[in-house]
Parts: sequence; structure tokens; C-alpha cells
Amino acid sequence: MSRRIVILGGGESGTGAAVLACRKGFDVFVSDSGTIKPPYRKELEDLGVEWEEGRHSEEIIAGAGELIISPGIPLSSPFVISARKRGIPVISEIEFASRYTEAVKVGITGSNGKTTTASLLYHMLHKGGMKAGLAGNIGKSFARMVAEQDHEVWVIELSSFQLEGITCFRPDIAVILNITPDHMDRYDNDLGRYAGAKFMITENQDREDAFVWCSDDAVTAGEITRRNIVAKKYSFSIDKKEGQSAFIENGRLIISTPNNTIEMTLEELSLKGRHNIYNSMAAGIAGQLLRIRKEVIRDSLSDFQGIEHRLEPVLKVHGIDFVNDSKATNVNSTWYALESMTRKVVWIAGGIDKGNDYSQLTGLAGDKVRALICLGRDNTRLLDTFRDVVPTVVEAASMEEAVRSAYYLAKNGDTVLLSPACASFDLFDNFEDRGRQFKSCVKNL
Repeated sequence: MSRRIVILGGGESGTGAAVLACRKGFDVFVSDSGTIKPPYRKELEDLGVEWEEGRHSEEIIAGAGELIISPGIPLSSPFVISARKRGIPVISEIEFASRYTEAVKVGITGSNGKTTTASLLYHMLHKGGMKAGLAGNIGKSFARMVAEQDHEVWVIELSSFQLEGITCFRPDIAVILNITPDHMDRYDNDLGRYAGAKFMITENQDREDAFVWCSDDAVTAGEITRRNIVAKKYSFSIDKKEGQSAFIENGRLIISTPNNTIEMTLEELSLKGRHNIYNSMAAGIAGQLLRIRKEVIRDSLSDFQGIEHRLEPVLKVHGIDFVNDSKATNVNSTWYALESMTRKVVWIAGGIDKGNDYSQLTGLAGDKVRALICLGRDNTRLLDTFRDVVPTVVEAASMEEAVRSAYYLAKNGDTVLLSPACASFDLFDNFEDRGRQFKSCVKNL
């Protein structure tokens, strides 16, 4: 095979793949149809990597041994199709990085809860004294992390986009938390195609591996009946006990695997809300399968502090609580956020609509939301859905305007909740930028 690798996308995933490829002696070229950000451009230049931006030139794939695609590049891209017609293998950065580590790999995917569950499991491993790394769709790319330092265990957060381009990647433990409509624009509004991408995480597992899944999730349960999953299955549920590796009994969380059994009260969990019980169950099962001591697992479930941008308390201003849930980029994630609210809400939502069905939120919005502030360039669907559901619906063109409007519309004892249910790329660089702008604007009130 040719030692030339072409990488599509010059962001964190593509640049991370370039770093690893260079360290392994490949001839690397990076192509981005948009603009490569200055820090990544400098890094590529320091590595001596040739790059282009603003296009994908057809001639660059001549002589390429492999094409590595970043998560934002769909397999339906004309450039990808052209490469495959030439017989050039097309893989993801995750696939490429996995070739260069012998560590235990825990892959975690799902429409919601991935970052929290991955961070919680990493917290357990760190607390238990194991050499672990956290990578993937969270922070640094997997390829960059493998290039910098290998570990005993990798906890890898995986999006459906990242899983599309795998061929041999095999996690020792695969976790699917849930599957609800998300990125429907990428999958032609076909939930089955989206679910199929998620289930690629199990594709290469064998009988010695483990598959952890939520049996309360109807889509996941349905997919399992249609697939031949050979890995050992460990399910968790809030609604039932029989056959579950984690369940609720008399107000207690019970996690039971062949390795051990842990019991603790729900009040002892640091993360509150139904969605976080699921996250705690999944992380707890994975922790037991990794043979983390049960005292460490229990302590970790009790003292984990949560993650930035996920139901993150910001400030209380004149009796009004401000909560940053910028990571809620789909309807289901926002549903859990609204469901967890115990006081009247002034809700900030909007952004890039990914084929969302907002009708799932009308019941909760009607019960809990005092006012809705639509923050985005095109708020048509939000306005049409909630105009007759929420007493007050207004629009905002910037985060500063949205926060000030929320402050004036909220009453003492209310919660101002940023939970957009949409992607962030119309007005912000990413959900982190959106969340940090929210926090900055709140602090400037």
C-alpha cells in the first residue's frame, strides 16, 4: 500500500490524524473545503504537512494509499465516492488511531449522555489509579491522544459520524445509551440509517467483548432484535428489574455483574434526573467490567461534578437561576433538561435545525415555560410550534440580547435555561462557544 495518506478536514480530527500519521512515517496531505483555523494551520506547517483549503482538489488523491475523513465529511460526499471508485480505502480518524494502541477500549455512543457518561467513567478510572485517556468526540481527537501518549484504557466518546467510517475498530466494551432522532438532515430523515450508524460500534465485537445498552430505549431494543450481536450483553433499566445488570429497587440503584454488586441510594448520586440515572448505570456497569473496585465506583458516582455546558449552574441573579445546557443540541436532550426543572422556566432555544420535531416538547413547555427566547438566524419552526403553547415568545439576534431579554422576562424564583435543541453553527463556533458566551453575558448583567 502507498505510504501517502490524504486527510479530508483540517479541524481537530483531521489535524490529530495528521499528527499521528506523521509520527508513523506517512506522507500526509490535508484538504479542507472550508477554512483551516490558524492554530491548526500552524501545526500542519510545523509538521511539514502540505495542505489546501477552500476546496477538495481531485488530483490530490492520485497515489493515495488511504483517505481519512473527518466526522463532518459524509460518505455520500462526491470526493469520497470518487476515491472509492478508484479503489482507495476510506476510513475514519477513529479507525486509523485504533491501529496504534493495544489498550483496552471503551466506546460510548448515543444521542444523549455520551459526554457525561464518558467523563464519569474516566473519573472512576482516574480515581481508581488506572492510566486512562479520554478522547474522541470530547476534547482532543483520539488520533492526537494516541500520538501523544498511550494508556491502559481509552474511554472514547463516539458520534454516529465517527462510526460511519470504521472497518476494523473493535471496542472491548461498547455502550449505546439511547437512540433518538438527531442529525436527521445527514440521514435523509431516516431514523433507521442513523441507528445503523450507531450500531457500527458493535460490528467487530466478538464473544469476549461486552455490549452495554439501555433496555428502556425502544429504538435500541428494536435494533437488537434485528442484529446478530455476539458480544456479552449487559442491559440497564429504570422501569424493570428482571434480566438487568443495573436497575432500581426501593429507591436504591443496584449494579450487578459477574464481577460484583453495588448498591446505593438514588439520593447518593451526584448527578440528578432520570437521564443521569441512566448515565450512572452505564458508567457503573462499564466500571465493574473494567474491575474498578466497587468502593471507587460508589464514591465516583457520589462525587462526580458533572461537565461544562450540561445543566451547568452559572449564577443566581436577584433570585433568578441561570443554567447553561448549551450541549443540548437535539430535542431529546432538551426534553430531559426541561423535565428536570422544578421551577418556572424562561427558555433560550434555537440554532441550526437538524430536522427537529419540536412537538415532543410542547407538553413540557406548556407546563413549565413562562417565556421562550428564540436565538438563531431562522426561528420559523420554533415560532410556529410554540407561539400558541408558551405565553411569551420573542426572538434575539445575539446571546447578549437573549440573556438580557430572559432576565427581564423572568421572575424571582424562576430559572433561565439555555437548552437550544439545535446545533450552534449559525451564530457561534460550536456549542462550547455558545455556552461560554452565555456565561459571560450572565456575569455581565
